[in-house]
Amino acid sequence: MRIVTVRRVSQIFFLLLFLWFCLVSTLGTNFWQLRGWPLDWFLELDPLVGLGTILTTGTIHGGLVWGLLTIVLTLLLGRFFCGWLCPFGTLQQVFGYFGSRKKSAKAKRQKNTYHKAQCIKYWLLVFLLTAAAGDLLLLSFRASQQHFTFIARIIAMAVVMGAFLVVRSRVENFKKAGLVLTGVAGAWVLLGFFIKGEGILAASLQTGLLDPIPLIYRSINLMLLPMVDSAVLGMSPAVRLYSGAWFIGALFLGFLLLCLKIPRFYCRYICPLGALFGVLGRWAIYRMGKSETGCKTCHMCEKACEGACQPSTQIRIAECVLCMNCIGDCPKARMGYHLAPSAAGEITSPDLTRRGMLVSVFGGAALIPMTRIGGAVGPNWNPAVLRPPGSLNEADFLLRCVKCGLCMRVCPTNVIQPAVFEAGLEGLWTPVLNFRIGTSGCQHNCIACGHLCPTAAIRPLSLDERMGRKAYKAKGPIRTGTAFIDRGRCLPWAMDRPCIVCQENCPVSPKAILTREHFSPVAIAEKLQVKSAGSKQIELIADVLTPAAFAGGDHYVVFQGQGGQKPRKITENTQNQLTLTSSDPWTSKPEPGVAVQIKIRLQQPYVDPARCIGCGVCQHECPVKGKRAIRVSAENETRDKTHRLLISG
Repeated sequence: MRIVTVRRVSQIFFLLLFLWFCLVSTLGTNFWQLRGWPLDWFLELDPLVGLGTILTTGTIHGGLVWGLLTIVLTLLLGRFFCGWLCPFGTLQQVFGYFGSRKKSAKAKRQKNTYHKAQCIKYWLLVFLLTAAAGDLLLLSFRASQQHFTFIARIIAMAVVMGAFLVVRSRVENFKKAGLVLTGVAGAWVLLGFFIKGEGILAASLQTGLLDPIPLIYRSINLMLLPMVDSAVLGMSPAVRLYSGAWFIGALFLGFLLLCLKIPRFYCRYICPLGALFGVLGRWAIYRMGKSETGCKTCHMCEKACEGACQPSTQIRIAECVLCMNCIGDCPKARMGYHLAPSAAGEITSPDLTRRGMLVSVFGGAALIPMTRIGGAVGPNWNPAVLRPPGSLNEADFLLRCVKCGLCMRVCPTNVIQPAVFEAGLEGLWTPVLNFRIGTSGCQHNCIACGHLCPTAAIRPLSLDERMGRKAYKAKGPIRTGTAFIDRGRCLPWAMDRPCIVCQENCPVSPKAILTREHFSPVAIAEKLQVKSAGSKQIELIADVLTPAAFAGGDHYVVFQGQGGQKPRKITENTQNQLTLTSSDPWTSKPEPGVAVQIKIRLQQPYVDPARCIGCGVCQHECPVKGKRAIRVSAENETRDKTHRLLISG
């Protein structure tokens, strides 16, 4: 079997496996629902996810160790992940094929010519990793400030800067990324010897914005599957909706459509994961290249080159995605995959400029501190940002979340949504709770999202911990916030309309929403007076009532000037007659001419903050469908003690 055929079989297999994992990210007992499948396995294989969390937290979540296997295989085989396994790369290759299939061989070669702009992905990689490394550099600042005297700092600066200048003068090609990055990082760390405070640096994991694996996860889960499900599959009982999904889908489709013009556009120009594999691949043991000299450079090997790595001359090892097309297209069988370097020579390093690296490093280091000047992660936090139960505090959450959307896909009630800008720029596409969307609130007995999170940004909970039972009884249940009643919009408070929907649907036991009984007078155009009264009926002098208007069971009648009489419930009414319930009979019948007043019994809700867990069921079920009359805010959330509402101890 030809090696190209083997590669295509591998691509199809892993693409179908990925789509299956997306499909089964649904709670249920059917074979096509969540049944213990390793749904985040592709994320665990992604070394950029693991590297990013190491830089932001100094630790690595257990499952991300799979990324070491990918790194080892890349050092052995080259960029196999891009050409053989990556589902997004496979989709790009399919679109690229349709964009080029009717082109001449010359036109195809022109499409696959190397372009200097392919170094952009390396700058993006450095930019994102520098943004993730702020806390590690801050730790080095603190260590230097604690263990170095001022004289020692001067000496350290002189030594490092001297070494930097020596290397610069001695090395012939100082434009190489490693040397530039070393010099800039050294100068940046030296700055910490003299500057105190945390404002200079901060870290946030933003690799998920452009990492192709989180990108395709959220694109398929939040855009493509909901469309297909509602139109064809019908797996979900209700249509799944995601706020801002149009933007996620537009980017995804845009990158694919660009492949019609430039094959593997995203892989060549943007993909930071591909850039990481390119850096690692330069040391690969096995590599593509010519097995002998004497090639007449017919350029047929570039006709279907997916990486635009110019194999006809000096092959660019960092750009080769091991598509193997050059092996099949070479008419003289001079292209091969072997241990020896290419006989025509190799270019092992990306074509990076010093200026581009400087911009990437300093831009990445400055990005997060600039976004946090507004204090969104500190005292100016947004109480409308509600994170799923089990989420870490906001600063730590942003160190781990890769914006993959797995928690949003598995949520049975569809209330976990991708943030747009309510969580700030660095919170883009991170999970937030939106109780207006979906079929209910955040279910009190659901712990699915934390068990699918690949980086523990949402830590896995047990049901006992979520609900505050057994060993966790003293701590109480996990709270995502507290519900607040807007009395200006609440029907019983603002409009004298009976409603206890929020109290009835509160899932907490004992209920966190209680009611106060209040009798409010009903406005009637004319004064009501008794004509005659029996034990259960009252006839009025004037015919002013609307028939059956007060027969719902919430209206009561009282008589002015006769103290001690309890309000009696109205069961029926005509234009001039009221029928009353037989309970609570009169102590004395009202006399003719006595003024009658009809009141409505209201159960006005209020929230006990000590019991409310912020599940949002009340907000979802509130009949005020615009801006809900009861809304959950992040006050009193478990994940951050500084947001507590109640004073304890």
